[in-house]
Amino acid sequence: MTDILMPALSPTMEEGILAKWIVKVGDSVRSGDVIAEIETDKATMEVEAVDEGVVEALLVAEGTEGVKVNTPIARLSGEGSPVVTAPSPVPVAAPVMNAPAVPLEKVVNPKGSQRILASPLARRLAAERGLDLASLSGSGPHGRIIRADVEAAATAPGPAPGKTQLPTPAPAASLAQLGYSEDSYTLVPLDGMRRTVARRLTESARDIPHFPLTIDVEIDALLASRARINSLLEPRGIKVSVNDLVIKAAALALKQVPEANASFTPEGIALHRHADISMAVAVDGGLITPIIRKAEQKGLAEIALEAKDLAERARNRKLKPEEFQGGTFSISNLGMFGIRQFGSIINPPQGAILSVGAGEARAVVRDGQVIIRTLMTVTLTCDHRVIDGAIGARWLAAFRALVEDPVTMIV
Repeated sequence: MTDILMPALSPTMEEGILAKWIVKVGDSVRSGDVIAEIETDKATMEVEAVDEGVVEALLVAEGTEGVKVNTPIARLSGEGSPVVTAPSPVPVAAPVMNAPAVPLEKVVNPKGSQRILASPLARRLAAERGLDLASLSGSGPHGRIIRADVEAAATAPGPAPGKTQLPTPAPAASLAQLGYSEDSYTLVPLDGMRRTVARRLTESARDIPHFPLTIDVEIDALLASRARINSLLEPRGIKVSVNDLVIKAAALALKQVPEANASFTPEGIALHRHADISMAVAVDGGLITPIIRKAEQKGLAEIALEAKDLAERARNRKLKPEEFQGGTFSISNLGMFGIRQFGSIINPPQGAILSVGAGEARAVVRDGQVIIRTLMTVTLTCDHRVIDGAIGARWLAAFRALVEDPVTMIV
Protein backbone atom coordinates (compact mmCIF):
# COMPACT_ATOMS: atom_id res chain seq x y z
CA MET A 1 0.00 0.00 0.00
CA THR A 2 1.09 3.57 -0.69
CA ASP A 3 -0.20 6.48 1.36
CA ILE A 4 -0.72 9.80 -0.41
CA LEU A 5 0.10 12.60 2.00
CA MET A 6 -1.22 16.14 2.31
CA PRO A 7 1.43 18.18 0.44
CA ALA A 8 3.06 21.43 1.50
CA LEU A 9 2.15 23.79 -1.33
CA SER A 10 4.12 26.73 0.06
CA PRO A 11 7.12 27.05 2.39
CA THR A 12 4.98 28.04 5.38
CA MET A 13 1.91 25.89 4.79
CA GLU A 14 1.01 23.84 7.87
CA GLU A 15 -2.55 22.88 6.96
CA GLY A 16 -5.11 23.35 4.21
CA ILE A 17 -8.60 22.49 3.01
CA LEU A 18 -9.16 19.38 0.91
CA ALA A 19 -11.62 21.10 -1.40
CA LYS A 20 -12.39 18.43 -3.97
CA TRP A 21 -11.47 14.90 -5.01
CA ILE A 22 -10.91 14.45 -8.74
CA VAL A 23 -10.61 10.67 -8.37
CA LYS A 24 -12.79 8.07 -6.65
CA VAL A 25 -12.20 4.67 -5.09
CA GLY A 26 -11.31 2.16 -7.78
CA ASP A 27 -9.79 4.66 -10.21
CA SER A 28 -6.37 3.94 -11.66
CA VAL A 29 -3.90 6.82 -11.46
CA ARG A 30 -0.54 7.44 -13.03
CA SER A 31 2.24 9.82 -12.14
CA GLY A 32 1.16 13.34 -13.14
CA ASP A 33 -2.60 12.70 -12.92
CA VAL A 34 -4.55 15.39 -11.05
CA ILE A 35 -6.18 13.72 -8.06
CA ALA A 36 -7.47 16.56 -5.85
CA GLU A 37 -7.87 20.29 -5.32
CA ILE A 38 -6.48 21.83 -2.14
CA GLU A 39 -7.19 25.32 -0.81
CA THR A 40 -4.58 27.31 1.06
CA ASP A 41 -4.97 30.83 2.42
CA LYS A 42 -3.89 32.17 -0.98
CA ALA A 43 -5.05 29.85 -3.73
CA THR A 44 -6.84 26.71 -4.83
CA MET A 45 -4.30 24.36 -6.37
CA GLU A 46 -4.44 21.08 -8.24
CA VAL A 47 -2.47 18.23 -6.73
CA GLU A 48 -0.80 15.64 -8.95
CA ALA A 49 0.05 12.06 -8.08
CA VAL A 50 3.72 11.10 -8.22
CA ASP A 51 3.13 7.35 -8.11
CA GLU A 52 0.97 4.79 -9.91
CA GLY A 53 -1.72 2.55 -8.52
CA VAL A 54 -5.42 2.06 -7.90
CA VAL A 55 -7.24 4.28 -5.41
CA GLU A 56 -8.11 1.95 -2.55
CA ALA A 57 -9.40 4.54 -0.07
CA LEU A 58 -10.04 8.27 0.25
CA LEU A 59 -9.06 8.94 3.86
CA VAL A 60 -10.15 12.60 4.06
CA ALA A 61 -13.57 13.78 2.93
CA GLU A 62 -14.11 16.67 0.51
CA GLY A 63 -14.44 20.01 2.26
CA THR A 64 -12.41 18.98 5.30
CA GLU A 65 -10.65 21.99 6.82
CA GLY A 66 -7.44 22.05 8.83
CA VAL A 67 -5.83 19.00 7.19
CA LYS A 68 -2.26 18.97 8.46
CA VAL A 69 0.68 18.71 6.07
CA ASN A 70 1.93 15.10 5.76
CA THR A 71 -1.41 13.65 6.92
CA PRO A 72 -2.44 10.60 4.80
CA ILE A 73 -5.34 11.69 2.60
CA ALA A 74 -5.68 8.67 0.30
CA ARG A 75 -4.28 5.17 -0.21
CA LEU A 76 -3.17 3.46 -3.40
CA SER A 77 -2.90 -0.27 -3.88
CA GLY A 78 0.62 -1.59 -4.39
CA GLU A 79 3.76 -1.42 -2.33
CA GLY A 80 5.95 1.57 -1.73
CA SER A 81 6.93 4.26 0.71
CA PRO A 82 4.53 7.06 1.67
CA VAL A 83 4.27 9.56 -1.16
CA VAL A 84 3.76 13.30 -0.98
CA THR A 85 1.63 14.23 -3.96
CA ALA A 86 3.41 17.45 -4.86
CA PRO A 87 6.99 18.60 -4.35
CA SER A 88 7.50 21.23 -1.69
CA PRO A 89 8.48 24.50 -3.38
CA VAL A 90 11.84 26.12 -2.79
CA PRO A 91 11.50 28.69 0.01
CA VAL A 92 11.34 32.21 -1.40
CA ALA A 93 10.78 35.67 -0.07
CA ALA A 94 7.33 36.65 0.96
CA PRO A 95 4.86 38.95 -0.59
CA VAL A 96 2.14 42.49 0.60
CA MET A 97 0.18 43.61 2.99
CA ASN A 98 -2.15 41.01 1.72
CA ALA A 99 -0.20 38.63 3.78
CA PRO A 100 1.27 36.48 1.39
CA ALA A 101 3.05 33.54 2.75
CA VAL A 102 6.43 34.21 4.30
CA PRO A 103 9.70 32.31 3.97
CA LEU A 104 10.94 29.76 6.43
CA GLU A 105 12.59 31.53 9.34
CA LYS A 106 16.10 30.38 10.27
CA VAL A 107 17.14 30.59 13.89
CA VAL A 108 20.74 30.24 14.93
CA ASN A 109 21.25 27.74 17.71
CA PRO A 110 23.40 29.43 20.32
CA LYS A 111 24.69 26.03 21.42
CA GLY A 112 26.29 25.32 18.05
CA SER A 113 26.36 26.15 14.36
CA GLN A 114 23.19 24.24 13.46
CA ARG A 115 20.52 26.38 11.81
CA ILE A 116 16.97 25.54 12.74
CA LEU A 117 13.94 26.05 10.50
CA ALA A 118 10.78 27.39 12.12
CA SER A 119 7.51 28.68 10.71
CA PRO A 120 6.63 32.32 11.48
CA LEU A 121 3.65 31.18 13.57
CA ALA A 122 5.87 28.85 15.61
CA ARG A 123 8.36 31.68 16.06
CA ARG A 124 5.66 34.03 17.34
CA LEU A 125 4.10 31.44 19.66
CA ALA A 126 7.52 30.51 21.05
CA ALA A 127 8.22 34.17 21.82
CA GLU A 128 4.84 34.56 23.52
CA ARG A 129 5.46 31.46 25.65
CA GLY A 130 9.10 32.27 26.40
CA LEU A 131 10.43 29.18 24.61
CA ASP A 132 13.89 28.92 23.05
CA LEU A 133 13.37 27.55 19.52
CA ALA A 134 16.90 26.18 19.50
CA SER A 135 15.91 23.72 22.23
CA LEU A 136 12.88 22.30 20.35
CA SER A 137 12.65 19.46 17.84
CA GLY A 138 10.69 20.05 14.65
CA SER A 139 8.12 17.63 13.25
CA GLY A 140 7.37 19.55 10.07
CA PRO A 141 8.87 19.04 6.60
CA HIS A 142 12.68 18.90 6.68
CA GLY A 143 12.62 19.11 10.49
CA ARG A 144 10.91 22.51 10.54
CA ILE A 145 9.47 23.59 13.90
CA ILE A 146 5.73 24.17 13.54
CA ARG A 147 2.94 25.31 15.82
CA ALA A 148 2.27 21.80 17.19
CA ASP A 149 5.88 21.49 18.37
CA VAL A 150 5.70 24.75 20.28
CA GLU A 151 2.34 23.91 21.83
CA ALA A 152 3.58 20.46 22.84
CA ALA A 153 6.64 21.95 24.53
CA ALA A 154 4.55 24.60 26.28
CA THR A 155 2.13 22.02 27.74
CA ALA A 156 4.69 19.34 28.57
CA PRO A 157 4.86 18.43 32.30
CA GLY A 158 7.74 19.97 34.20
CA PRO A 159 9.83 22.93 33.08
CA ALA A 160 9.68 23.47 29.33
CA PRO A 161 13.04 23.40 27.54
CA GLY A 162 14.71 26.78 27.29
CA LYS A 163 11.78 28.54 28.90
CA THR A 164 12.13 32.00 30.38
CA GLN A 165 9.52 34.05 32.13
CA LEU A 166 7.91 36.57 29.78
CA PRO A 167 4.81 38.66 30.41
CA THR A 168 1.66 37.02 29.07
CA PRO A 169 -0.20 39.29 26.64
CA ALA A 170 -3.63 40.26 27.87
CA PRO A 171 -6.38 38.64 25.82
CA ALA A 172 -8.27 40.97 23.52
CA ALA A 173 -11.58 42.13 24.92
CA SER A 174 -14.65 40.64 23.26
CA LEU A 175 -17.38 42.85 21.81
CA ALA A 176 -19.64 41.73 24.67
CA GLN A 177 -17.06 42.96 27.18
CA LEU A 178 -16.95 46.27 25.32
CA GLY A 179 -20.70 46.72 25.65
CA TYR A 180 -22.06 45.36 22.35
CA SER A 181 -25.06 43.05 22.63
CA GLU A 182 -24.86 39.83 20.60
CA ASP A 183 -28.00 40.69 18.62
CA SER A 184 -26.53 44.00 17.43
CA TYR A 185 -24.11 42.52 14.87
CA THR A 186 -23.52 39.56 12.57
CA LEU A 187 -20.26 37.67 13.09
CA VAL A 188 -18.50 36.54 9.91
CA PRO A 189 -15.89 33.86 10.73
CA LEU A 190 -12.32 34.55 9.62
CA ASP A 191 -11.06 32.39 6.77
CA GLY A 192 -7.41 31.45 6.35
CA MET A 193 -6.61 34.40 4.09
CA ARG A 194 -8.18 37.00 6.37
CA ARG A 195 -6.39 35.58 9.41
CA THR A 196 -3.09 35.74 7.56
CA VAL A 197 -3.79 39.28 6.34
CA ALA A 198 -4.58 40.44 9.87
CA ARG A 199 -1.46 38.85 11.34
CA ARG A 200 0.92 40.04 8.64
CA LEU A 201 -0.40 43.63 8.64
CA THR A 202 -0.15 43.77 12.41
CA GLU A 203 3.43 42.48 12.36
CA SER A 204 4.43 44.88 9.58
CA ALA A 205 2.88 47.96 11.21
CA ARG A 206 4.33 47.01 14.59
CA ASP A 207 7.85 45.92 13.64
CA ILE A 208 8.78 48.09 10.63
CA PRO A 209 9.50 51.84 10.96
CA HIS A 210 7.26 53.22 8.21
CA PHE A 211 7.41 56.72 6.78
CA PRO A 212 5.55 58.18 3.75
CA LEU A 213 6.69 60.47 0.93
CA THR A 214 3.96 62.01 -1.26
CA ILE A 215 4.16 63.83 -4.60
CA ASP A 216 1.81 64.85 -7.43
CA VAL A 217 2.63 63.57 -10.90
CA GLU A 218 1.33 65.15 -14.11
CA ILE A 219 -0.07 62.38 -16.35
CA ASP A 220 -1.45 64.18 -19.43
CA ALA A 221 1.43 62.92 -21.59
CA LEU A 222 1.03 59.44 -20.11
CA LEU A 223 -2.66 59.35 -21.01
CA ALA A 224 -1.94 60.53 -24.55
CA SER A 225 0.79 57.92 -24.94
CA ARG A 226 -1.52 55.22 -23.62
CA ALA A 227 -4.18 56.12 -26.17
CA ARG A 228 -1.60 55.92 -28.97
CA ILE A 229 -0.17 52.64 -27.70
CA ASN A 230 -3.62 51.06 -27.43
CA SER A 231 -4.52 52.11 -30.97
CA LEU A 232 -1.44 50.24 -32.18
CA LEU A 233 -2.18 47.19 -30.02
CA GLU A 234 -5.90 47.02 -30.79
CA PRO A 235 -5.49 44.55 -33.71
CA ARG A 236 -3.78 42.17 -31.26
CA GLY A 237 -6.56 42.49 -28.70
CA ILE A 238 -4.23 44.00 -26.09
CA LYS A 239 -5.14 46.99 -23.94
CA VAL A 240 -2.56 48.74 -21.75
CA SER A 241 -3.87 50.27 -18.52
CA VAL A 242 -2.52 53.21 -16.56
CA ASN A 243 -1.46 50.70 -13.92
CA ASP A 244 0.61 48.80 -16.51
CA LEU A 245 2.46 52.02 -17.30
CA VAL A 246 2.95 52.69 -13.57
CA ILE A 247 4.43 49.19 -13.14
CA LYS A 248 6.87 49.81 -15.98
CA ALA A 249 7.86 53.25 -14.67
CA ALA A 250 8.34 51.90 -11.14
CA ALA A 251 10.54 49.06 -12.41
CA LEU A 252 12.75 51.41 -14.42
CA ALA A 253 13.00 53.83 -11.50
CA LEU A 254 14.17 50.94 -9.30
CA LYS A 255 16.97 50.25 -11.77
CA GLN A 256 17.93 53.95 -11.76
CA VAL A 257 17.88 54.08 -7.95
CA PRO A 258 18.86 50.52 -6.95
CA GLU A 259 19.12 51.42 -3.27
CA ALA A 260 15.30 51.55 -3.24
CA ASN A 261 15.03 47.98 -4.55
CA ALA A 262 16.13 46.49 -1.26
CA SER A 263 15.18 44.39 1.74
CA PHE A 264 16.30 44.54 5.37
CA THR A 265 17.77 41.33 6.78
CA PRO A 266 19.57 40.68 10.09
CA GLU A 267 22.74 40.02 8.10
CA GLY A 268 22.57 43.20 6.01
CA ILE A 269 20.62 45.04 3.32
CA ALA A 270 19.82 42.87 0.29
CA LEU A 271 19.97 44.80 -3.00
CA HIS A 272 17.80 42.97 -5.54
CA ARG A 273 19.10 42.51 -9.07
CA HIS A 274 15.70 42.73 -10.78
CA ALA A 275 12.52 44.73 -10.28
CA ASP A 276 9.94 42.08 -9.38
CA ILE A 277 6.80 44.17 -8.97
CA SER A 278 4.04 42.89 -6.67
CA MET A 279 0.65 44.31 -7.65
CA ALA A 280 -2.12 44.32 -5.06
CA VAL A 281 -5.28 42.55 -6.25
CA ALA A 282 -8.50 42.55 -4.21
CA VAL A 283 -10.04 39.09 -3.83
CA ASP A 284 -12.86 37.69 -1.72
CA GLY A 285 -11.60 37.63 1.84
CA GLY A 286 -8.56 39.87 1.43
CA LEU A 287 -5.72 40.84 -0.88
CA ILE A 288 -3.06 38.98 -2.80
CA THR A 289 -0.06 40.33 -4.69
CA PRO A 290 0.88 38.46 -7.86
CA ILE A 291 4.27 39.42 -9.24
CA ILE A 292 5.44 40.80 -12.60
CA ARG A 293 8.99 39.45 -12.53
CA LYS A 294 11.86 41.33 -14.19
CA ALA A 295 9.40 44.06 -15.12
CA GLU A 296 12.26 46.35 -16.16
CA GLN A 297 12.99 43.98 -19.07
CA LYS A 298 9.41 43.61 -20.33
CA GLY A 299 7.51 45.66 -22.87
CA LEU A 300 4.15 47.26 -22.10
CA ALA A 301 2.20 44.70 -24.15
CA GLU A 302 3.82 41.83 -22.23
CA ILE A 303 3.18 43.52 -18.88
CA ALA A 304 -0.47 44.17 -19.81
CA LEU A 305 -1.08 40.54 -20.80
CA GLU A 306 0.71 39.14 -17.76
CA ALA A 307 -0.99 41.51 -15.32
CA LYS A 308 -4.44 40.66 -16.68
CA ASP A 309 -3.79 36.92 -16.47
CA LEU A 310 -2.34 37.08 -12.97
CA ALA A 311 -5.18 39.25 -11.65
CA GLU A 312 -7.83 36.94 -13.08
CA ARG A 313 -6.22 33.82 -11.64
CA ALA A 314 -5.66 35.61 -8.32
CA ARG A 315 -9.41 36.30 -8.02
CA ASN A 316 -10.10 32.64 -8.77
CA ARG A 317 -7.38 31.54 -6.28
CA LYS A 318 -5.52 29.68 -9.01
CA LEU A 319 -2.08 31.21 -8.51
CA LYS A 320 0.97 29.05 -7.88
CA PRO A 321 3.05 29.95 -4.78
CA GLU A 322 5.94 31.19 -6.90
CA GLU A 323 3.56 33.65 -8.60
CA PHE A 324 2.83 35.60 -5.40
CA GLN A 325 5.96 35.04 -3.31
CA GLY A 326 9.24 36.87 -3.71
CA GLY A 327 8.50 40.35 -5.05
CA THR A 328 10.92 43.20 -4.37
CA PHE A 329 8.53 46.22 -4.50
CA SER A 330 4.74 46.59 -4.28
CA ILE A 331 2.16 48.80 -5.99
CA SER A 332 -1.35 49.35 -4.65
CA ASN A 333 -3.67 51.32 -6.95
CA LEU A 334 -7.03 52.55 -5.68
CA GLY A 335 -7.44 55.24 -8.32
CA MET A 336 -10.21 53.27 -10.04
CA PHE A 337 -12.25 53.66 -6.83
CA GLY A 338 -11.87 57.43 -6.83
CA ILE A 339 -9.36 57.50 -3.96
CA ARG A 340 -7.20 60.58 -4.33
CA GLN A 341 -4.45 59.81 -1.81
CA PHE A 342 -3.61 57.05 0.65
CA GLY A 343 -0.70 55.26 2.27
CA SER A 344 -0.12 51.50 2.40
CA ILE A 345 1.47 49.16 4.91
CA ILE A 346 4.77 47.67 3.70
CA ASN A 347 4.81 44.07 2.50
CA PRO A 348 7.84 42.55 4.28
CA PRO A 349 10.57 41.82 3.47
CA GLN A 350 10.20 44.46 0.75
CA GLY A 351 11.55 47.90 1.50
CA ALA A 352 8.77 50.03 0.01
CA ILE A 353 5.26 50.14 -1.43
CA LEU A 354 3.78 52.73 -3.80
CA SER A 355 0.18 53.85 -3.27
CA VAL A 356 -1.42 55.25 -6.45
CA GLY A 357 -4.43 57.56 -6.38
CA ALA A 358 -6.86 58.69 -9.06
CA GLY A 359 -5.84 60.98 -11.89
CA GLU A 360 -7.96 64.13 -11.88
CA ALA A 361 -8.01 67.59 -13.41
CA ARG A 362 -6.58 70.20 -11.05
CA ALA A 363 -5.55 73.82 -11.22
CA VAL A 364 -1.79 74.28 -11.54
CA VAL A 365 0.19 77.54 -11.47
CA ARG A 366 2.84 77.77 -14.22
CA ASP A 367 4.77 80.97 -14.90
CA GLY A 368 2.23 82.94 -12.92
CA GLN A 369 -0.71 81.53 -14.88
CA VAL A 370 -3.37 79.10 -13.65
CA ILE A 371 -3.74 76.15 -16.03
CA ILE A 372 -5.54 72.81 -15.85
CA ARG A 373 -3.50 69.61 -15.76
CA THR A 374 -4.30 65.98 -14.92
CA LEU A 375 -2.50 65.10 -11.71
CA MET A 376 -2.08 61.79 -9.91
CA THR A 377 -1.01 61.69 -6.26
CA VAL A 378 1.33 58.87 -5.27
CA THR A 379 2.71 57.99 -1.84
CA LEU A 380 5.87 55.95 -1.35
CA THR A 381 5.85 54.23 2.05
CA CYS A 382 9.40 53.29 3.04
CA ASP A 383 11.07 50.99 5.55
CA HIS A 384 13.41 53.47 7.24
CA ARG A 385 15.88 50.68 8.04
CA VAL A 386 16.49 50.30 4.30
CA ILE A 387 15.37 53.48 2.54
CA ASP A 388 15.99 56.87 4.08
CA GLY A 389 14.32 60.09 3.00
CA ALA A 390 16.97 61.01 0.43
CA ILE A 391 16.80 57.60 -1.32
CA GLY A 392 13.01 57.72 -1.35
CA ALA A 393 13.03 61.25 -2.75
CA ARG A 394 15.48 60.24 -5.51
CA TRP A 395 13.30 57.27 -6.44
CA LEU A 396 10.19 59.46 -6.63
CA ALA A 397 12.03 61.97 -8.81
CA ALA A 398 13.07 59.18 -11.20
CA PHE A 399 9.53 57.79 -11.22
CA ARG A 400 7.99 61.21 -11.93
CA ALA A 401 10.41 61.88 -14.79
CA LEU A 402 9.46 58.59 -16.46
CA VAL A 403 5.71 59.09 -16.02
CA GLU A 404 5.71 62.71 -17.20
CA ASP A 405 7.81 61.86 -20.28
CA PRO A 406 6.66 58.30 -21.24
CA VAL A 407 8.94 58.11 -24.27
CA THR A 408 11.84 57.65 -21.83
CA MET A 409 10.35 54.28 -20.85
CA ILE A 410 11.02 52.80 -24.28
CA VAL A 411 14.34 54.34 -25.26
